[in-house]
Amino acid sequence: MAENNEFLREVDEDYRRDRILQIWKRYSGVIIALAVLVVAGVAGWRYWQAQQRAAAEVASVRFDDANRLAKDGKVAEADKAFETLEAQGPAGYRLLARFRAAAETGKRDPAAGAAEFDKLADDTGLGDGLRDLARLRAALLRLDGPNPDPALANLQGLAAGTPFRHTAREMLGLAALKKGDYEDASRWFDQIVADPDTPRNLRERIEVYAAIVAGGPVTVTAAKPEPAAPPPPITR
Repeated sequence: MAENNEFLREVDEDYRRDRILQIWKRYSGVIIALAVLVVAGVAGWRYWQAQQRAAAEVASVRFDDANRLAKDGKVAEADKAFETLEAQGPAGYRLLARFRAAAETGKRDPAAGAAEFDKLADDTGLGDGLRDLARLRAALLRLDGPNPDPALANLQGLAAGTPFRHTAREMLGLAALKKGDYEDASRWFDQIVADPDTPRNLRERIEVYAAIVAGGPVTVTAAKPEPAAPPPPITR
């Protein structure tokens, strides 16, 4: 019985070797081509990764240089550096350069900076979070302008459940305080307090805002004018 089993195993191994040889003879060219493609693909992937790392390192240096130029007040040079990154840098640094360039423009000209952030907010190629960030930055630049109503409308939209709701609510509350609308300011500040995700530093500021709201508008009573002194008697 054992001899029969050994014979069957040998026959089976011989059969499998024959099948493998037949497959190799028939498909050896295809197998070799696939192997070459796999090796080439791995090598190409590693080369691409190396190129991406090198490009990111170069872009990082350029971005730091552009920031330094902006900090030193070299406006024209900084703008040119950011524009170069926007045109030639990797995707991530192109986006960073666009946001930073808009921020630098906003420092010099709030209306122009807000317009640049509007372009980012309207870019459907960006994610919702980045577009909301651009809307927030545009609204903050317009908030102190001659017509803050569009900025307030944008902030109200951002205050409804977006990741930037905390900043939006704070700005809306402060804008209401500035107008003397203590009821509206209290409503926005109450939303901040009720939100469990409100950052701790904002909660600390809310204590100050709440004290201002509790104090209410300050009324100044005009002092009554002193009665005029009688004219001195005329002596002859």
